Amino acid sequence: MIAFIEELRSVFGVGPICRVLGIAPSTFDAHKAVEHDPDLASSRGMRDKLDEAAIKRVHDASGGRYGPRKVWHALRREGRDIARCTVELLMRTTGLKGVVRGKKVITTSPILMTR
Repeated sequence: MIAFIEELRSVFGVGPICRVLGIAPSTFDAHKAVEHDPDLASSRGMRDKLDEAAIKRVHDASGGRYGPRKVWHALRREGRDIARCTVELLMRTTGLKGVVRGKKVITTSPILMTR
């Protein structure tokens, strides 16, 4: 959403775009301020950035096979105290997924339904 506002701000301005999207212009301003000076980020935001890097490192070391549970266990073995739900959330937001094993179960065959 920030990229969308940034792209159209020279045409429409930040205020009207935020009004249509239903967000406060101060939200956009705060995001841009943190982008320019990372020290302005909240402690949770700073910790999440560090945790994202650690999660990505562990996920890459596994060859992209580990899901949230195994990544969480690997981080715990390294001594990082992080909640499993936080690992799940950060993996979801960064687009990291583990390998899904097995076949999809097909309960109804369309070929048999046509006869």
